[in-house]
Amino acid sequence: MPSLVNPVTRFPGPPFDTPKQSAPGTVHKLHPPADHGESSYQGSGRLKGRRALVTGGDSGIGRAAAIAFAREGAHVVINYLPEEEEDAREVIALLEKEGVVAKGIAGDLKNEAFCQSLVKQASEAMGGLDILANVAGKQTHQKTIEDISTDQFDATFKTNVYGLFWLCKAALEIMPSGSTIVNTASIQSYDPSAILLDYASTKAAIVAFTKALAGQVAERGIRVNAVAPGPVWTALQPSGGQPMEKLKDFGSQVPLKRPGQPVECAPVYVLLASNESSFTTGETYGVTGGNPLP
Repeated sequence: MPSLVNPVTRFPGPPFDTPKQSAPGTVHKLHPPADHGESSYQGSGRLKGRRALVTGGDSGIGRAAAIAFAREGAHVVINYLPEEEEDAREVIALLEKEGVVAKGIAGDLKNEAFCQSLVKQASEAMGGLDILANVAGKQTHQKTIEDISTDQFDATFKTNVYGLFWLCKAALEIMPSGSTIVNTASIQSYDPSAILLDYASTKAAIVAFTKALAGQVAERGIRVNAVAPGPVWTALQPSGGQPMEKLKDFGSQVPLKRPGQPVECAPVYVLLASNESSFTTGETYGVTGGNPLP
């Protein structure tokens, strides 16, 4: 008999009681813990010999994508903020167990020179670059537009949009035909929450950016797609991404009645990075718990 899993009960659902964290947050304070695939993701060689750069690879969806890429046989470089060093070291140790090149590079994606250096260092570490997974993101809830400072608005766009632009631009200078870029949008791109005005705006921009860039580089044999998660249980949420009172029922609004786990997003990143999706470009794939993208 096939092994069937009820998606409603596969992972914990609300109510939740997790402590508030300071940004950027850590996986170790999440309660219940998030599943990034540390023990659950099983690879099958779908990315053997590929070379991937994953931003935000220390935690959340980026951590899950990095683990999945390595388990599928890819060499992986992760980027993270300096204050996320402890979580990043854990990820690198997991990647090294797969027998691939694994390296962490700390730095802030709001800096153009660092983004250019990150691509160069990643390529040198792996002997090339043919997968770029832009996962890192900044999300800070605010009740009204009056509460959003120019500094916050600027930091959100610099992290989520400018950093992505700089990384894609630098990567495309060295990526060979057959390479793939996977960006990270959100259900917020299409159904924005009132308290996430700046974040939702950046995610909508990423959808348009993905479509436009895919059109530019298609003739070069390079594909560009995006993943749009719904509510996912990550350290981003209790470290300013959501009001703490909303986290108690986080994910209850979707048809599956729970938040997604990072590991549930990872297979979509693998698919879009692999040759199995060779006829797919300019698309945004939803992983939303049952709220379809428009």
